[in-house]
Amino acid sequence: MEPALLADPVKGYGALREQGPVVRGRFMDDSPVWIVSRFDDVREVLRDQRFVNNPAASQGGADDGPLGRLMETMGLPDEFRPYLLGSILNNDAPDHTRLRRLVSRAFTARKITDLRPRVARIADDLLAGLPEHAENGAVDLIEHFAYPLPITVICELVGIPEADRPRWRAWGADLVSLEPGALARSLPAMVEHIHDLIRTRRASLTDDLLSELIRTHDDDGGRLSDVEMVTMVLTLVLAGHETTAHLIANGTAALLTHPDQLALLKADPALLPRAVHELMRWCGPVQMTQLRYAAEDLDLAGTPVRKGDSVLLSLVAANFDPRHYDAPDRLDLTRHPAGHAENHVGFGHGMHYCLGATLARQETEVALGRLLAHYPGVSLAVRPDDLERAQLPGNWRLTALPLRL
Repeated sequence: MEPALLADPVKGYGALREQGPVVRGRFMDDSPVWIVSRFDDVREVLRDQRFVNNPAASQGGADDGPLGRLMETMGLPDEFRPYLLGSILNNDAPDHTRLRRLVSRAFTARKITDLRPRVARIADDLLAGLPEHAENGAVDLIEHFAYPLPITVICELVGIPEADRPRWRAWGADLVSLEPGALARSLPAMVEHIHDLIRTRRASLTDDLLSELIRTHDDDGGRLSDVEMVTMVLTLVLAGHETTAHLIANGTAALLTHPDQLALLKADPALLPRAVHELMRWCGPVQMTQLRYAAEDLDLAGTPVRKGDSVLLSLVAANFDPRHYDAPDRLDLTRHPAGHAENHVGFGHGMHYCLGATLARQETEVALGRLLAHYPGVSLAVRPDDLERAQLPGNWRLTALPLRL
């Protein structure tokens, strides 16, 4: 929460990285945490199953850990805590494996490839309408494109009616805001809304993911509980649009402030897949993982870590680690070889690798490609230094991105 760290996480977490591979810090609730920030060490922890996501699993009890204490501080009623603490993001094997298997078919490479024409049509429609939203010659890309694109795609995939989507955007903003009362206000409304959707959809099942979850629950309730079904919808919709919206916005801002790289992309649109990987490394919206917990006493890069200790992985420090990258501060759209394994940790690694990474990359490729096709002369409507970011720990999010088309 240190202001200087929030203002420049690349510099701040980079300083911690150079201080040592594992340094002692404090989490938002002031509890002690080990911070890991070098590329190889971060990847190693992400794939090491001795580190778990559920604090109770590491401590042999029912302690909800710092996240649970943060929810208490923010006034979330106890009966709603399972909808956040019990998500696929907070589970370990075998529950994580079971839950991931239930939804993974919706995110296969083939399924995402089949979605691409629909993503492109949504992008084209939004881009064609951008001039209608211009004020004093400028339009906010986040408000009118970067958010509507991914929330439309994920809501269609899951089965959220179009009329309900503006509410989801507002709820998502509340959940990441850390404002007192926002979580306690929005989460109960989301949970009630999903229960209503399930009741309605059960009467008329379709081919969307929500219908598939209902079938799974009704055919074999032991595979998916009521709370797990609601939590899965909640997690997929929020994770499926919040981060992608800001990757699109951050990536656009990065390109418009690096004219040499923008020129490369305009000259060779086939560079887009590699470009998105570099943008995810250089300005990815998620800059740290959620806490991991040591399930046993162990050695971490030469540092003794005790069972139950919490560990925070700095993705931004790892993605700028000079031990792994040449000139890591330089935005270089040709950095990542085509067709090779992912050379960054923006989407994580190991068993908790982002389920929607393929969809997020595709949406960003389509968004950037179609934006430049529709408006090849697009430029920032403000000075780069005047772009404002939300001061949220672990996130890189612009509050607005005013552009001249």
